[in-house]
Amino acid sequence: MATIEKNKTEKPAQARAPKQAHGGKPVVAPSSIVVSDGKETPHPKPRLKKYYQEELVPGLMEKWGLENPFQIPRLIKIVINMGVSRARENVQALDSAREELAMMVGQWPQVRKSKKSISNFKLREGMPIGLRVTLRGDRMWEFLDRMIAIAIPRIRDFRGLELKGFDGRGNYNLGLKDQTIFPEINMERSLGQQGMNVTIVTSAGQDDRSLEFLTALGFPFKKPQNSGHGKTGALAAAGKEK
Repeated sequence: MATIEKNKTEKPAQARAPKQAHGGKPVVAPSSIVVSDGKETPHPKPRLKKYYQEELVPGLMEKWGLENPFQIPRLIKIVINMGVSRARENVQALDSAREELAMMVGQWPQVRKSKKSISNFKLREGMPIGLRVTLRGDRMWEFLDRMIAIAIPRIRDFRGLELKGFDGRGNYNLGLKDQTIFPEINMERSLGQQGMNVTIVTSAGQDDRSLEFLTALGFPFKKPQNSGHGKTGALAAAGKEK
């Protein structure tokens, strides 16, 4: 019987696909980030996240007398909203603001459109008028570290963050009037100043716990004037001023 010779030429080895979890999503190593095209990019642990896990959590557990580390507040997400009113007359302003916001946060923002028409503001329904981006994971920690250590100290005549930004559930809202405080922005290519709102969502549940938690992370809040009432009294006094 004639013997059939096996083909000795082997196909080139193909790259292995990432392992799939139960939900169908690829399992990613803790030291990597999945970018938009699905590839894994090696990335070291963010500095602020490492400080939170190794120093802040044990310190707050000892200070508050807690035994479970999951009782310590944690960051859930950061939402950045930017309204671009100049986009009503110049569409290029929206594209420029989108590129600048993407450079600041490391993630491509989502374009938001108007929900109704307002004739006084020359606004039509469905017109692109704003941007929004939601940060989680390592991108959230990296943006927060740059904002606290680099951007906020560059604010002109800065005297501390207001205590009025807490919403009663432990979340904090911060308004920035100028995007050029971030070093990623090129002043020569920028079309002008552009404000934004930064919402920091935490699991604290209470404003006083959230204030102490964010202060430990490095947020430069204003010192309460009525120090005799403590942090809770300072938050209450700030709420009356609204």
